[in-house]
Amino acid sequence: MFYGSITALVTPFDGASLDETGFRAFVKWQLEQGTHGLVPGGTTGEAPVLSASERRRIIEICLEEAGDNIPVIAGAGSSVTAKSCAMAKEAKALGAHAVLVAAPYYNKPSQEGIYAHFAAIAEVGIPVILYNVPGRSVVDISVQTMSRLAALEMIVGVKDATADMGRIADQRAGCGADFVQLSGDDFSALGFAAHGGQGCISVTSNVAPGLCAQMQNALQNQDYNRACAINDALQILHRALFSDANPAPVKYALSKMGMIQPTLRLPMTEASESARQAVHAALKSLEGWSG
Repeated sequence: MFYGSITALVTPFDGASLDETGFRAFVKWQLEQGTHGLVPGGTTGEAPVLSASERRRIIEICLEEAGDNIPVIAGAGSSVTAKSCAMAKEAKALGAHAVLVAAPYYNKPSQEGIYAHFAAIAEVGIPVILYNVPGRSVVDISVQTMSRLAALEMIVGVKDATADMGRIADQRAGCGADFVQLSGDDFSALGFAAHGGQGCISVTSNVAPGLCAQMQNALQNQDYNRACAINDALQILHRALFSDANPAPVKYALSKMGMIQPTLRLPMTEASESARQAVHAALKSLEGWSG
């Protein structure tokens, strides 16, 4: 169920308010472009600054538009276990297919604490995809801890943003072949698949969902020459979208495409001039690209 190009959706704002109309149109476009899954309320969606009602609404809109066609994986990350459990319960009640939960950030729990955190969320009864992003959370979900968690019925996979290709085989050995491994980094998505990963929870697919989906389709079909060609074409966009802190460049790119406003909520600010120039160059590089 969880594979391919899964978009870590931005959350559009209209001034200080959630732009529901823009978000719905954006989700529809993602579906038309062949995206394989949607993640509302993740870090790319500025989850920490969303109100509870806004988070609920973006999940509802995704579910209304996606129907049973592709999975909706709701963000439910928090450094407070009780809060993550509450968000997981709400996502389950709304009908989400899974939750994406980052390792607790800032408070730096031990591996035993990390295990207990995710085990508590798993008891909610909705599939859980772990999000291992040591660069943001400071702590790493070790292979040994992940192996313990994979033994729990509701822990079904990982979004791996470690950029460590060697871990994929180790995690497969520890967690089993059915444990879903998704790249959490667009730069490593191609290599991740070559090592046995099943897809990518992508930032770039906000801007180029069709190409990201085509690349993942090519990988599923073992057409590595096609996948490599698409990845090469996307490389300048990957770099541009991370030329400032995510999601400022992504929102700027989408504003230039007429999709949403570039507005972010503090403490995030709009893309710098250098990032804007990088985005312009990247979008131009993809004009008319057919592969």
